[in-house]
Amino acid sequence: MHRTRLLVLLCAVLTLAGFSQAQTATGETVMLKLPRASQHALITQRIGITDITINYHRPLVNGRQIWGKTVPYGQVWRAGANENTTITFTDPVTIEGQALDKGTYGLHMIPGENQWTVIFSKTSTAWGSFSYKQDEDALRVTVKPQPAEFHNALTYDFDDVKPDSTVVTLSWDKVAVPFKIAVNVNDIVVASIHTQIRGLNQYYWEGWDDAANYLLTNKIDLDEALKDEDLSIQAEERYDNLLQKSKILDAMGRTQEAESARKEALDKASALQLYFYARQLQTEKKAEQAFAMFRANAQKYPDYWTSHVGLARVYSSQGNFDGAVKEMQAALTTAPDSNKANLENYVKRLQSKEDINR
Repeated sequence: MHRTRLLVLLCAVLTLAGFSQAQTATGETVMLKLPRASQHALITQRIGITDITINYHRPLVNGRQIWGKTVPYGQVWRAGANENTTITFTDPVTIEGQALDKGTYGLHMIPGENQWTVIFSKTSTAWGSFSYKQDEDALRVTVKPQPAEFHNALTYDFDDVKPDSTVVTLSWDKVAVPFKIAVNVNDIVVASIHTQIRGLNQYYWEGWDDAANYLLTNKIDLDEALKDEDLSIQAEERYDNLLQKSKILDAMGRTQEAESARKEALDKASALQLYFYARQLQTEKKAEQAFAMFRANAQKYPDYWTSHVGLARVYSSQGNFDGAVKEMQAALTTAPDSNKANLENYVKRLQSKEDINR
């Protein structure tokens, strides 16, 4: 009995030893976490609110002839090394104009001298392309390879990044293979807003105000923007959301209502808010309106430091540099320390008779 148990134990040890030495084609063991010749990399790009992530391993050229030999033409290739190269989309996208749902896909390619096929497989957990099956394809697109500077390590990059698209480029040896990914950003963001606003955000003015601002900025749905802004005001009436309501009404051509909302907003504004509103008017080339606002700010908040800065701008525009210096020095006495260096620079410019509005 003792001899039988010893024999069974010896066989088990020998079997385990043999299994633990099993290796991949590149020499790594399949059991232990050890350095690999083709090292792991992860790269992510956000387009709008959609994340695109490529998870891959980077084989090296190391003096080999890559295209047509190490990587044969006309055969499915893992587009990297080791396990599946994968690409993940957190929202639906289009690849070279063709729709692809959100999810994680095994990324494979079929190289050719003049044309490549890029494959997005529903199976993303295989080892390389050895068990690849065409009937598991979610999408195939055809692209053109391009000559490129030498890359010893296979590399994926996100190039030509735009607000709603990017180009993914595989580069290895002296070949680059690009494919374009586009995202319907506005539809995705609006859907996300509708989901987010059903949570705690619905009880605070900021969430509705942010939603309205996005719709206004992107000129998507002004009626919805106005509705959201009214809900923001209903949650808490503030200078911020009243002013934004006036901008929405302006964009809708409802000028009289816009002016009424703007007056309500300015009546609620702090000295700092009035100053920055006047500065915004200056950037819009509405100088007279801006100077009128600086004067109104000084009347309403005569002792606040930005009111003095506003008056300094008015005097500077008139060439009254002595009066402007006096106001800027008054601002310096109560301004936060973080602003004083900037104000001191204004004083020097005014003393040199330089208009600080230019």
